[in-house]
This record gives sequence, structure tokens and C-alpha cells, in this order.
Amino acid sequence: MERQKEVSRDEKWSLKGMTALVTGGTRGIGHAIVEELGGFGARIHTCSRNERELNERIQEWKGKGFEVSGTVCDLSSRTQREELMHTVAQLFDAKLNILVNNAAVSIMKRAIEHSEQDFWHIMGTNLESPYHLCQIAYPLLKASGKGNIDFISSVAGKIALPGLAIYSASKGAINQLTKNLACEWAKDNIRVNTVAPFAVKTTIMKSENVDKSIQIMYAPLLARTPIRPIAEADEISPLTAFLCLPAASYITGQVIYVDGGFTSTG
Repeated sequence: MERQKEVSRDEKWSLKGMTALVTGGTRGIGHAIVEELGGFGARIHTCSRNERELNERIQEWKGKGFEVSGTVCDLSSRTQREELMHTVAQLFDAKLNILVNNAAVSIMKRAIEHSEQDFWHIMGTNLESPYHLCQIAYPLLKASGKGNIDFISSVAGKIALPGLAIYSASKGAINQLTKNLACEWAKDNIRVNTVAPFAVKTTIMKSENVDKSIQIMYAPLLARTPIRPIAEADEISPLTAFLCLPAASYITGQVIYVDGGFTSTG
């Protein structure tokens, strides 16, 4: 990857003129990422399975002055992923600067309790889907001349956490995929990085989705987080946006933990 021409300080810290696709952008971390990228001036397309929610968010973003469009899409469908990328290509003149693979699912169960359906649902959503999106986005990212892929992973991809055997495997795979794609696609001016949070206050963390016996195991883990037990989504999104900026042009292949110091406690 050749060094791009020297840019001004203002240009280093701006995404004006750049385009982005953010999966799962209507809630949680994805929603915060859309707002962060929009604040830096990017044009954004996002997707959701919920049409009503998607339309509501788009209207909210327009009110804030962000340029955001959206597609109703079930990312578990290969056909719908291809249709999504076709839409993105049409919207952005066959060029894409930023792909944020954010959409994910988590099912908390003991390893012995997971069904085959659980396994394929988690691995399909968390690994196969973002991998396929990278493949079909590759021509658009390369054509932009300044391509960036950001994955949203988890500390569960680095350390063992209760009830997350399959989820952890999916995120560990994403962490390694980050490194492989970064090395393989650097020659095409595509950078690839991963942001890996710990506990974040989103719908995926709601207590009703978690077996109570497993939930109890998290109390001492959360308590040892140096800053505070649970992050807000808008504490994760700034790093994601930074990694897409020209200021981060020499950063690729990295998995960065945004966890309040949790992984530093051993």
C-alpha cells in the first residue's frame, strides 16, 4: 500500500466525500456508528430487518443533518446480501470507502445445551454473513482507492466468558479474518481493523435474554472492570470512526479492545 499524498489536518479528520455501509445501524452500537460517521461528513447506507424502525431512524438522522439511506435486509440471506450490495453500488457510483460489519447475534447457553440450530444461526450471522459482505464489497472498496473495513467483535473472541462458547468462536474467527484480509488486501489500498468491546448497554445485553444462572457468573467479571462495568454504545463508536479516517492511514490488521480495562486485569 503506497502512502497517499500529504493531506491537511482538516482532511485527516474528515470523512466528507466518503461513503459507508453500516450493517445493523438502527440500534445499539450500529446506531451510534451511523451517527459518528455522519458527524464526520460521510454519506451512509444502513440496513435492518425492521422497516418501521429503519424509516424512523432515517427521519431522525435527516433531522440532524446526516445523509443516510437504508434498505430492509435480512443478512442471514445470501441473496438479500447481494441485493443490498447492488443497491449500495447504485447509490455510490460503484465505489465504497467504508464497510462496518456490525450486525451480530448472541445466545447465552452452557456449551452442552446449544443446539445445531443455535450453532449455525450464530456462525451464519456473526461470521459467514460479514465474510460474504467483505467479498462482494471488495470491488467497490478497491474502486474507491481508500477502502476501510471495520468489524465489531468482542472480548469474547480473546478470553473465555460464561455461556458464550459459540459466540466466542465466531468472534475469534472474525479477529483472525481481520488479520488475513488486512494482509491480503493492503495492496488494494483497503485497510481492515476490528473493534472489540466488552459489555455494552444494548438490546443484546438485556437480562431477559440470559439464563439467570449464567447471568450470576458475570457479576464478579463486570465488577473488576477498572472504569465501570458497562459501556454506552457511543463509547464504542468513536474508535470505529477513527479507524476509517485518513488520520488512521497506517493502521491495519489490528484488534483493539474497548473494554474499560477489563482485559488488562488478567
